[in-house]
Amino acid sequence: MCDSSTDKNGAEFNGLSSFGEEVVPKMNDLGILIDVSHISDSSFFDVMKLSKTPVIASHSCARAVCDSPRNLTDEMLKALAKNGGVIQMCILDDYVKAPDTTTLGYQKELKLRARYRNAGKMSKEEEEKIWSEWRQILIDYPKDKPTVADAVDHIDHIVNLIGIDYVGIGTDFDGGGGLKDCVDVSQIMNITKELVKRNYSEEDISKIWGGNFMRVFKQVEEYAKAVNM
Repeated sequence: MCDSSTDKNGAEFNGLSSFGEEVVPKMNDLGILIDVSHISDSSFFDVMKLSKTPVIASHSCARAVCDSPRNLTDEMLKALAKNGGVIQMCILDDYVKAPDTTTLGYQKELKLRARYRNAGKMSKEEEEKIWSEWRQILIDYPKDKPTVADAVDHIDHIVNLIGIDYVGIGTDFDGGGGLKDCVDVSQIMNITKELVKRNYSEEDISKIWGGNFMRVFKQVEEYAKAVNM
């Protein structure tokens, strides 16, 4: 359907495939929210050209703050704002702050990730062995995880670049997300505390914690209702 931001063999379609180009407007017509996290830069801009409704990046950060292909460039953020969409800040450590690639733990993790890419072809026993090895790496080589302050730096950058109406929080807790001072949902209030500390208003925080996302959700639904009347 499209190229991924982390295709290990490089781009296959240089953006959306011909099928992907058909899918985007069909999703609009059906009221399906389009998520641009995980897709390549060229795929992202193809979606921007075709989508008649706002889209979301459900769990991505700002590439200007942390240079990862999973994060959005300033150019992409500006296009997202023009589209009326929302970027939901991810708090997976490698997307918040660039990892130290010189450590032995990182090298071992990298090799394990390469094996995990083929997890769909593995037996349950093989998958469990990899997860067991992953947990052991984290025990033997504990990471210096980024903090909530590091994560909110991404929000600051996005707000300064495109405004408060286009940013939210997506966490990615189910995909490995977690910070030194926000390891799970029980500590999620630490993000709000940091936003208050940085003088974000109650209205701003309400937009970040779901208001902006719900605006997009409603616009997508309203478009589908209008075209299907």
